[in-house]
Amino acid sequence: MDIGIVGLGLIGGSLALDLRTMGHQIWGVSRQERTCQLALEGGVVDYASIDLKLLAKVDLVFICTPIAAIAPVVQQLIPHLSPETILTDVGSVKQAVVEQVAPLWSNFVGGHPMSGTADSGIEAAQSNLFAGNPYVLTPVKTTPATAVKIVEEIVRALTNKVYLCCPQEHDQAVAWISHLPVMVSANLIDACMGETDPGVLRLAQLLSSSGFRDTSRVGGGNPELGVMMARYNQEALLRSLTSYRHNLDQLIELLKHQDWQTLDAKLQQTQSQRPEFLC
Repeated sequence: MDIGIVGLGLIGGSLALDLRTMGHQIWGVSRQERTCQLALEGGVVDYASIDLKLLAKVDLVFICTPIAAIAPVVQQLIPHLSPETILTDVGSVKQAVVEQVAPLWSNFVGGHPMSGTADSGIEAAQSNLFAGNPYVLTPVKTTPATAVKIVEEIVRALTNKVYLCCPQEHDQAVAWISHLPVMVSANLIDACMGETDPGVLRLAQLLSSSGFRDTSRVGGGNPELGVMMARYNQEALLRSLTSYRHNLDQLIELLKHQDWQTLDAKLQQTQSQRPEFLC
């Protein structure tokens, strides 16, 4: 199959590597000539260009751009595509993307690979990035069944954890397990840095170990991604944050009233719930 990829960063480049290894012809488009050259030299793609016209004859296009750029890219692509061409994306928010893109192109299947690293750019692309990790597809009632089948077959070759759900369910689920942790982690860092005693702050920094590093890791990520999560998944994230704030308020009350028995019961409960939640 001839597969186009718009955006040759970590995700787009890693998709290209795996799909090319499977025998597909990969046509890559990037905003930068240097990225195209690196992709060609590294064997990431078969063809590369900064011009979307390169994708005129492909069967399937993965749009691997920031969320805000997905719909504009689709609009720029449309004049060059065959009506049968299938489009999919890799954005971490789905309802906003589907609402914008589905009216523009009927053969669109929303997608979200739950994979990544702290690195970015074509240099960070790696084989088997998606293996063993969830990949979500979010077709809607108007999505052609053939398009869903083709994208699903391609994705199942990348990972055995493929899930189909509606965009709204996806967004609330990722709000809980991805977007909320980013905001909580970022605010943990902010709260710690708000310590007014320089000696205490310095000591806390010296004493911080793996537990704090793990808890704060996602809060130290790319700010642009955090803003996009909040902007495009606002409703679901607000729902999760409000529930989390309610739990924090309950915890504060337990401490104020020295209700150690209830606190112990809650911690016992979460201790047993964690392995169940993580399957």
